[in-house]
Amino acid sequence: MADPRIIAVELDEKTIIWRNADVEQERRIAIFDLLEENYFAPVRAYPDAYDGPYRVRLRVEEGRLAIEIAREDGEPLETLVLSLTRFRRSIKDYFGICDSYFQAVRQASPAQIETIDMARRGIHNDAADLLVERLDGKIGLDFDTARRLFTLICVLHIKG
Repeated sequence: MADPRIIAVELDEKTIIWRNADVEQERRIAIFDLLEENYFAPVRAYPDAYDGPYRVRLRVEEGRLAIEIAREDGEPLETLVLSLTRFRRSIKDYFGICDSYFQAVRQASPAQIETIDMARRGIHNDAADLLVERLDGKIGLDFDTARRLFTLICVLHIKG
C-alpha cells in the first residue's frame, strides 16, 4: 500500500556551520510540521515497488542540494542532486527578511511585524513554488511540504 510521506528527516550537520536560537527554532518547527503532515512521492520506480514511507537526509555540497531517500528501515533508495543556482536569490532574500522579522519581534509595533511577516511569507511561498517546479518529474510534493523543505534548505546555507 502506498504511503507517500516522510517519516524522518535529517540535516547534514557538517553543512551547518553556525546557527542561533531563532534559526534553531525555525529548524525545529519546520521538521515538526513536516513530519506531522507531508506529501513526498518520488517518481522513480523502486525495487519491489516500494512506495513509502521515506527517510530523507538533506545536505549541500558544491552548490547542489543532495536529497538522500531511504526506505523506512533506512536502506538507501536513491540520492537526487539538485542545482541550487536558481534558489540563491530566494535564500539570500529569505535570510534578509528573517533577520528583519526577528529584530522586529523584539522591538517593532504589531503592524510593522505583520508587514515584515507578509513579505517573509511571500518570499517563502515563491521559493516553495520554485522547489515544486525543480523537483517536477523527480518527486511529487505538496505546497506545504515544499515550504518546510525550503526552510531546511536555508538552514543548511547558514554561514555565520
